[in-house]
Amino acid sequence: MRHTECRALTLALAATLVLGGCGNGKGDPASEAPPPAQVEREQDGSVIQVDHPEQFVLTTAVAHNSRPELVVTGVVAPDVSRNVPVVTLASGRVVDIHARLGDTVQKGQLLLRVRSADVSSGYSDYRKAVADETLARTQLERAQDLYAHGAISLNDLQVAQDAEDKAKVDVETSAEHLRLLGNDPDKPNSIVDIYAPVSGVITDQQVTNAAGVQALGTNPFTISDISQVWVVCDVHENNLADVRIGDTAEIRLNAYPGRVFQGRVSNIGAILDPAIRTAKVRIELRNPGIMRLGMFVSATFHGQKQEVHTAIPATAILHLHDRDWVFVFTADRKFQRVEITSGNMLPGNMQEVISGLKPGTQVVQNALLFQNTVDQ
Repeated sequence: MRHTECRALTLALAATLVLGGCGNGKGDPASEAPPPAQVEREQDGSVIQVDHPEQFVLTTAVAHNSRPELVVTGVVAPDVSRNVPVVTLASGRVVDIHARLGDTVQKGQLLLRVRSADVSSGYSDYRKAVADETLARTQLERAQDLYAHGAISLNDLQVAQDAEDKAKVDVETSAEHLRLLGNDPDKPNSIVDIYAPVSGVITDQQVTNAAGVQALGTNPFTISDISQVWVVCDVHENNLADVRIGDTAEIRLNAYPGRVFQGRVSNIGAILDPAIRTAKVRIELRNPGIMRLGMFVSATFHGQKQEVHTAIPATAILHLHDRDWVFVFTADRKFQRVEITSGNMLPGNMQEVISGLKPGTQVVQNALLFQNTVDQ
């Protein structure tokens, strides 16, 4: 009896140990995880062998049609044909300035006032001419009366008529001279008001208060209409074949990198800079209101011929040490790191590859994940 009880107890303890061991093995998550990837590097450092390459998703490079691009730098400049000088016909001394360099002015706006001896002399000539004309008219009227009564000859009447006609010409000439100087003949004033001939921005100022101005001399102001501007670029001699008059160029401002403007090539310089072997290329475009003279820009020219490039997902490109790389899946199930030259971003999170990769090649879809796995 006692022997039977001891045997049952032994069997119960053995069953408990077996069940406990099975329960511990089933609950261990580490026992269910896949083995870590084993990475082996070949003698060629760019070739990497992984024991389970199927765990990395691959993608196939596709062909992409595009036109070659040329990107150059340039600067915003005023349209020379829209630069209007402010001219004064009266010499004198500046007594008041109502505008400064960089101001936006409207046509007919007062810019400066000049006290001029030319105007004083003009009024003197005008008044003398008026007095001479009054005397000549009086003498003509007297001659007409005398001729009607037979007191003088026809020749004397004609002389009086001629004097009156010349006196009128002198009055009209002196009055017009005052108007050209910017004054009203009927309102004597030694001050000349100079107004803006056009609307625009003052891009040059050559006068200050109390300065002297010379008739038809140095222009006190230059007004530029910057609603239309030029972008002047330097294009190297070897790239001139990619630029033609009439082509469209994409303009990007350094100050507004997210915006793209369209311009048209209107001139290609006929003379190269002998030092840097570049030609000036002029692009005309409309100013949306944010372009300022002197701004740095980049201009992109598109070639005329179509070229076949490669396109892959942007995640397949690894940016490392200022270079771009992809991991190519080779025929012997290894991975080779290949340097490429990337291009523009394409729709669908794709990126253009200009050189280094051919269409149909399989590459790792997530290059950063692959690199991190290799580095572990």
